[in-house]
Amino acid sequence: MLFKQTIVKKPGKSYLNGLTTSDLGEPNYEKLLQQHEEYVKALKSCGVAVHELEPSEEFPDSCFVEDAAVVVPEFAVITNPGADSRNKEIIEIEEVLKNYYDEFRYIQGPGTLDGGDVMQIDKNFYIGISDRTNQEGANQLKKILEDAGYHVTITTLEEFFHLKTGITFLGDQTVVAAGEFINHPAFAEYKKIVVPAEEEYTANTIRVNDNVIVPSGFPETKQKIEEAGFHVVEVEMTEFQKHDGGLSCLSLRF
Repeated sequence: MLFKQTIVKKPGKSYLNGLTTSDLGEPNYEKLLQQHEEYVKALKSCGVAVHELEPSEEFPDSCFVEDAAVVVPEFAVITNPGADSRNKEIIEIEEVLKNYYDEFRYIQGPGTLDGGDVMQIDKNFYIGISDRTNQEGANQLKKILEDAGYHVTITTLEEFFHLKTGITFLGDQTVVAAGEFINHPAFAEYKKIVVPAEEEYTANTIRVNDNVIVPSGFPETKQKIEEAGFHVVEVEMTEFQKHDGGLSCLSLRF
């Protein structure tokens, strides 16, 4: 869970017209920018360098950089996002990652894969089949990672938009889990911080070095994470939540 680098991307005004499955209203753009700035400050407070990309009005959802790549120490995997409007986001991400990686792998069509459906726990990876990640894409990533010595489990999502919408890893064999993942057999070996239904959004957290960044406004889950021995940093995420965005979506961490 030790990171040195992160990549983020400022949201453009076109974000207001981006993809969403929620019914939480239209984002406020000025508030969105403020929340993104606070997110970047939170990352820097965790001791990582932040490579911040400029907005791309052509790609409304491109601030969710996590979906365009999966990174491990050995190489970067350029994904093939499941939404057609997002597919060309991978071009910029690959160019940026060339500053940090020499080796690349690629998810090829008809396989689709969003990075938000991929969770790493030490040498284990979990891939979720979702509306954005299909079986072919998951199988391709499974082979890529297993060839590099990782163990991969593929599971089909029933409730959540992305895998990491409902479960995230905090380190110390501990996950934050909501909904379908609370009693999911694939995660039976891990200690669980269970998120109540009314705070489901906060299942998407990120551990960055010695801190756990959580969305603000969810006191019960925050208290549970603190009681488990983790230091919590809160960031307001309301305007990203309106477009299905979570904390992990907004950065690539490595």
